[in-house]
Amino acid sequence: MDTKTSKKSLTVFVLAMINVAAICSVKNWPLTAEYGFSSLFYYLIAAVGFFIPVALVSAELASTYPKNGGVYAWVKEAMGHKMGFLAIWLQWIENVAWYPTVLSFVAATLAYVISPDLALNKVYSFFSILILYWGATFLNFRGMKTSGWVSTTAVIFGTLIPGALIIVLGVTWYIMGEPSQIVMTAKSFVPELKNPHQLSILAGVVLGFAGLEMTAVHVRDVQNPRKNFPKAILLSAILIIGLSVLGTLAIAIVIPKENISLVSGGIDAIAYFLRSYGLHWLTPIISFLIAFGAFGAVVAWIIGPSRGLLTAAQDGDLPPILHRVNKNEMPTSMLVMQGFIVSALATVFLFMPNVSTSFWILIALAAMLYSLMYAIMFIAAIVLRHKHPNIERPYSVPGGKIGMWIIGGIGCIISIFTIVIGFFPPENLVLSSLVFYEVFLSVGMVVFIVLPFLILMFKKQSWNLDKAKVTEDEPL
Repeated sequence: MDTKTSKKSLTVFVLAMINVAAICSVKNWPLTAEYGFSSLFYYLIAAVGFFIPVALVSAELASTYPKNGGVYAWVKEAMGHKMGFLAIWLQWIENVAWYPTVLSFVAATLAYVISPDLALNKVYSFFSILILYWGATFLNFRGMKTSGWVSTTAVIFGTLIPGALIIVLGVTWYIMGEPSQIVMTAKSFVPELKNPHQLSILAGVVLGFAGLEMTAVHVRDVQNPRKNFPKAILLSAILIIGLSVLGTLAIAIVIPKENISLVSGGIDAIAYFLRSYGLHWLTPIISFLIAFGAFGAVVAWIIGPSRGLLTAAQDGDLPPILHRVNKNEMPTSMLVMQGFIVSALATVFLFMPNVSTSFWILIALAAMLYSLMYAIMFIAAIVLRHKHPNIERPYSVPGGKIGMWIIGGIGCIISIFTIVIGFFPPENLVLSSLVFYEVFLSVGMVVFIVLPFLILMFKKQSWNLDKAKVTEDEPL
């Protein structure tokens, strides 16, 4: 089935909600809230140096080159086939490392519905990740329309409503004169940066803002993509930045720093809030909604990078078995392979000292891999401005070539800096061995960067098959 004939099922609103579902999550707020008012400092760096450049560059590339494959198509056009494959591979593999972290948050949040003590149980986290991930995978088999509907519903009920509740209760707490756990002054805005470990949180913040380019793989499913894709990016960017800043401050104001957990901090905040207002009975309900919101993020992410990698696969870069799509144009074989890798990575939760350590080490690996992809994407955007100076650009990064150099250059520098800072764990992270931490990240980076080149080195001519031959005719 050719994707050109697929129904235009995504509106500006639905596409924006997919972005918000994929990027904005309550789970990211406690990660930064631990740094108090200076969390805004990290948000400012990430927003100005990374998020805004990604939004602007993605809008230009997606509207100018509305082809299937997203970053794969852009980088391939600018820098050749091998770099295009590396870019989409990095976008795909970093998500594989990220899935266990977000699903551990879902598991910890659901624990408040079942038994709060389970939130820090490693075995419970491991098996919950497996069940939730495979459930999201099989859900995506139903097609983009179903995936988009789930993501939209999840972001409304699982992110916007609980997020608004956290923000409203936090503001109310502050206005009513309840004790604030942070001091909001100009001095407390800038953190003490005595060593690189104090900047390590930037890797988590950058990863929390990553993903706006991901929905470009759905560009052919968008109604009037050249006009509507930039609109969707602008709407989602405003919602993501606004909710993230306000939600993080709300958590930081109410919960003492030492009581914030990287994994379950979001629901800890809700439980703390509700107990303060005599509404503790609402905690299980809100916990379920937050878990649903984070699950919606996984549903949105599972298919995006996989469809991008499918484009590369159908260009002959991966074996024919990974070319397969079902009647809903979903890359079923690719999704199953991805599931096995995620299941293997989830075992890190069984061997780390605690759930928070497992959570962070995978966050760091994902952030570093993704940052490398972004550095490549920014370079490709600059190259394309010079390679195709006269092509029609429905949306352009302001400032012409100089503007692209500035925006793309800033984004590239922050991306590279994030890779370097990722090797320095946060000071308060409990590690059984710093050597293991560094070796895990180093080996992970080297293996996942070298693998796509090895695949291309050993690829066979028989891999370059017409995708119609590997399309499943039977419904799942």
